[in-house]
Amino acid sequence: MTGPRLFVDAWDPSYGASFEAAPGGPAAPSSAQVDADVELPAVDWRAIGPRPGLRAPDVVLLVDGVRRIDASVWTAEDDGASYPGVAASYAAGVVRCDLERGAAELAGAKVGRGLFTASPSAEEVICGRVRYPVHRVGGAGELSKLPTAVQAPLTALEVEVSDAARTDGDLLVVDGPLRARRQLPRTLGYIKTQHSQYLDARLTAVVTGLRPGERSPVFRLGTAWGGWSWYLRLPVAAGAPWAGIVRLECSAELPPQEAIALADLSLVTLPRFASSPYKDPRAPQNLVPIAGLERRLRALLGDARLLHRALTVATRGRGARR
Repeated sequence: MTGPRLFVDAWDPSYGASFEAAPGGPAAPSSAQVDADVELPAVDWRAIGPRPGLRAPDVVLLVDGVRRIDASVWTAEDDGASYPGVAASYAAGVVRCDLERGAAELAGAKVGRGLFTASPSAEEVICGRVRYPVHRVGGAGELSKLPTAVQAPLTALEVEVSDAARTDGDLLVVDGPLRARRQLPRTLGYIKTQHSQYLDARLTAVVTGLRPGERSPVFRLGTAWGGWSWYLRLPVAAGAPWAGIVRLECSAELPPQEAIALADLSLVTLPRFASSPYKDPRAPQNLVPIAGLERRLRALLGDARLLHRALTVATRGRGARR
């Protein structure tokens, strides 16, 4: 008996895998409702190549954000209660890619920090010139769930830097799901790690059968966070079925034909930014400008060890009884 074929994912294993399957395996379906009859009837699904004569936009903006937990903290309340918290730093930036000139430059970046806790009495922490304003979270504020509370202000920061960098006729590509950015015009969400499988086995076979530079038809995810979506395979050497596959999404408020037009535009735009394995351990999905932006943003967060030490000094004595 011949055993199954085995592939080595191009991604560095420290980043997980480019396709992260559910516990039931890669075929485990998502519970999201899917309308596959948007661009083509589901029975006619096939790979779609670049539209003849379609050009990439002159300007592409790529947006990303990073976050880091600088310290975990606990409060000592007057009534004897105690609440966990995290002091976090986060940053958002945008790279402007001028495709006519073949140039890319940082178009804007901002850093934010905060103390995230459910404590009703927590106050801003000041470490010299660095400030951690309080972000009050709901519920009991479990320590394991606090890092996710950083996402909302980080998303707001990404929207802020995006708005400041936009020009007429550009295309904005957000690294990750659109979330609260669905109102932004000419905007794509770029999902490079596939956690869930939304399509049935037959339609999934169309996706895993895509050649580099091809995309799937547009479909719709009928959930509160869903919208128009499609898969695209970036330039990649032959390998695992999901190698080089990314999922794109755009606002559900767009008419179907506008979503299809954005899907066509993504196909003639994104492959040129694909990374190579010798340059990036998450190639080809981690786009070259995004990789550079991530490095710049992490540098802007400051030295983690120095901030941890400053937080320790600034909070010393706060837990003592008054």
